[in-house]
Amino acid sequence: MNYHLRNIFAILLGSAIMGFGINYFNIANRLAEGGITGITLLLKYTLDWDPGITNLILNIPLLFVGWRMLGRQSAVYTIIGTVSVSVFLTIFSSFRHPMENDTLLAALYAGVTVGLGLGLVFRFGGTTGGVDILARLVNKYLGWSIGRTMFIFDIFVIALSLYYLNLDLAMYTLVALFVAARVIDFVQEGAYAAKAIMIISDHAVDISQRIMQDMGRGATLLKGRGGYTGLDKEVLYCVVSRNEIVRFKNLVHKVDPHAFIIINDVHEVFGEGFTLDEQKQPLQK
Repeated sequence: MNYHLRNIFAILLGSAIMGFGINYFNIANRLAEGGITGITLLLKYTLDWDPGITNLILNIPLLFVGWRMLGRQSAVYTIIGTVSVSVFLTIFSSFRHPMENDTLLAALYAGVTVGLGLGLVFRFGGTTGGVDILARLVNKYLGWSIGRTMFIFDIFVIALSLYYLNLDLAMYTLVALFVAARVIDFVQEGAYAAKAIMIISDHAVDISQRIMQDMGRGATLLKGRGGYTGLDKEVLYCVVSRNEIVRFKNLVHKVDPHAFIIINDVHEVFGEGFTLDEQKQPLQK
C-alpha cells in the first residue's frame, strides 16, 4: 500500500474510533473531554449543538492560522484528521450507551477508545487540530512547551465543565483523560518497546562476546572513567526485548557476579534485530 494512503487510512480509522467512543461513552454518560473536543461536548450538553459541526467550526480558524507552521504534509493530515473526526461524530451520533449505574466503567471505556483513536492518528503523522495547533503557536511565540499549553487548556476546559456538570462527572472525566493519555502513549510506542542496558564491569569484553554468541544481540563498548578511583572502565551498552531481560541478567552474572547493571525502558526501537533482519531488510510482522 502506498505510504501516504496507509497513513490516511490509519488516520481515518483512528478518527472513526474516536468519534464512536465520544458518542457511545462520553456523550451518553455526560462526560466531558479536554481541548476543543471538550468545548464541543459542553456546547452539546448546554445548547444541544451537533458536536460534529461545532468541532469543525471551532477548528477552522486554527487550521488557517497553523497552515504555514505545520508544513504541507502535516497540514494535509491535520485537515483529514479534523474533518474526519467531525464527520464520524455526526455519523455515530445515534450510537450511545448510557451506563447510569457504573459511570466509572464508562469513563474507563471512554479513555480507552478515545486514546486508541488519537494514538492511531498521532502515530501516522496526523492530528485532530484544536489544542495541538494552538500549543505549537504558543510554543513559537511565547516559548511555552507544547505539553504545558495542552495541560493548561485541558485544566481550563475541565474547570469550565464544573459550572455545567456536577463534581462527580468532572472527576470521572479526569479518569477518562488519564486513561486516554496512557493508551495514546502505548499506541505510539509501537510493538518494539524494549530495555536498554548499561553494564560497568572489568569483564565487559567477555560479556559482550557472550551476548553476541548466546543471544544474537549486538553490543557497544564505550570508554568510561571511575569518578572516585579515576580508573579507566569499559562500559557496555545493549538493547534487548522485554522477554529477554531475565536471560540477559543471568548471562551477565555468570561472567561477572559483581557487574554494575543499569536497565532503562526504551519506548521504540528501530534497526537490526527489532525492525530489520541481518540483511537490513524489514522484518515481516
